[in-house]
Amino acid sequence: MSSPSGSRITGHRVLLGISAGIAAYKSAVLARLLKQAGCEVRVVMTQGAQAFITPLTLQALTGEPVRTSLLDPEAEAGMGHIELARWADTILIAPATADLLARLAAGMADDLLTTLCLASDAKKVMAPAMNQAMWRHPATQRNAARLAEDGWRLLGPASGDQACGDVGPGRMLEPEAILDALRFTAPEDAPAATASQEAAGLTVTITAGPTQEPLDPVRYLSNHSSGKMGYALAEAAAALGATVRLISGPVSLPCPEGVERLEVETALEMHEAAMQLAPASDLFIGCAAVADYRAERAAEHKIKKVEGEEGLTLRLVKNPDIIAAVATERAAGTGRPFVVGFAAETRDLEAYARDKLTRKGLDMIVANDVSRPGLGFGADDNAALVLWRREAGQDGALPKGDGIDQEMLAPQPKSRLAMAVIRRALSCLQDRRHP
Repeated sequence: MSSPSGSRITGHRVLLGISAGIAAYKSAVLARLLKQAGCEVRVVMTQGAQAFITPLTLQALTGEPVRTSLLDPEAEAGMGHIELARWADTILIAPATADLLARLAAGMADDLLTTLCLASDAKKVMAPAMNQAMWRHPATQRNAARLAEDGWRLLGPASGDQACGDVGPGRMLEPEAILDALRFTAPEDAPAATASQEAAGLTVTITAGPTQEPLDPVRYLSNHSSGKMGYALAEAAAALGATVRLISGPVSLPCPEGVERLEVETALEMHEAAMQLAPASDLFIGCAAVADYRAERAAEHKIKKVEGEEGLTLRLVKNPDIIAAVATERAAGTGRPFVVGFAAETRDLEAYARDKLTRKGLDMIVANDVSRPGLGFGADDNAALVLWRREAGQDGALPKGDGIDQEMLAPQPKSRLAMAVIRRALSCLQDRRHP
């Protein structure tokens, strides 16, 4: 896999936590990749992890002693967990087992790794790895959601063949994908204006906001979308140096600096604009909340209330599926964008997101639960589950399993979430062009 320069993580202090999963063998490769990227790496292993890979292996790869004990008399004043907690810029746990997720979600501190996690203000990232049934279990899903709310960034798990013989979600992401995720994490305190120009030369088209479908001259069908997420995406892409065209439904937001905005009202107008701009785009993001239906025929004059009638019958017809149309055109060879869709759901987030990703032929999808208080429509913060398709390897071999990776982005300002989404899309686009 070819990646942009890793300068953003050169000198970064990564505390690599390893728990008791068969995927621990991948942690040796991950430690080596982190060192090659210029990171300082220290390793903490749980007792169970040492049954899968030896501390000596990790010490040889990092050049640093491997910590395994909470009460280490050789650590600073016998307080190794505090020493490590203060040292780390990022705590990265890979693999993170179901047991470790449960203990961290409960706030337990019964070994060195869980204790230093509680004692550290560092960024916290984990790559879950476990049997597919364990990952799907409601308790594990509750723990994963709780950890995301607490600020943990979850990378994966991926789907595919498992050591136990099962097939499904639960595989730890490959070390290269984990390193890539660290590269494309925007610093939390860095303003967009100081972002690197990693999207320079690319053209990005984004749809944003609601559509309004007229019923008569004074009424229309619409939704609660404020356009904030789409506009944040446009601002982030522009800050990274891209040429950005924003197809916007009716909103009360100012156009981001350096962004070309095309204003539309209806789904048909947005569809027409999207099909015109998509073929000349490198990246197309469908973030708009497009109305699924419109009136079969809008009334020429205001619809009047009829005395004695308790109801009104409206005949609605389907609007075009804009994101699916762009993906279909791309698949047919008439366009070339990497296609990213959004899914606003109120339940079964992952299941609906996977279905939409596959059914509409998308490359990546960003799903968020709009039923969660303080997130989604109209809010300044958002959280998301991001799923994307893995590319074939250098030998042309197709990915195992369903070929889909995923990442959970914790609740955060939409501006920061937008930067993470744009950088993930850029990473995937880079992999497609330079496998």
